[in-house]
Amino acid sequence: MSDAGKRGLLSIGVFLLIVVVSILLYQPLRFFADWLLIVPLIVALSGCWLMVLAGLRAAHPQQYERGAFSTLSWGVLLVAVGGAWFFYGYGWFYSLVIVLVALAFIAIAAALKLK
Repeated sequence: MSDAGKRGLLSIGVFLLIVVVSILLYQPLRFFADWLLIVPLIVALSGCWLMVLAGLRAAHPQQYERGAFSTLSWGVLLVAVGGAWFFYGYGWFYSLVIVLVALAFIAIAAALKLK
């Protein structure tokens, strides 16, 4: 099996674990949040997994694959979208701050990126 196939199978397994963790984390949050907030938690945790995948891609880059920086950027955006969606119930201001901080992080990382 190729390395990309192993990463795909690993990603499916991690996604299933993310769903289980999100459901388990809902129990302590159920007094503060609706059950529909499991979805933004899944999105944010999937973004964390994408950042881990970016580290794996940086260590072992392959030809004709998305680069590590691109994967890291998508991971940061997914974490920001999931976090903004989760905190939208507390106010849109917090959601805006989360998205702007994520965009600032990506802009700084792009400016400092070494070729």
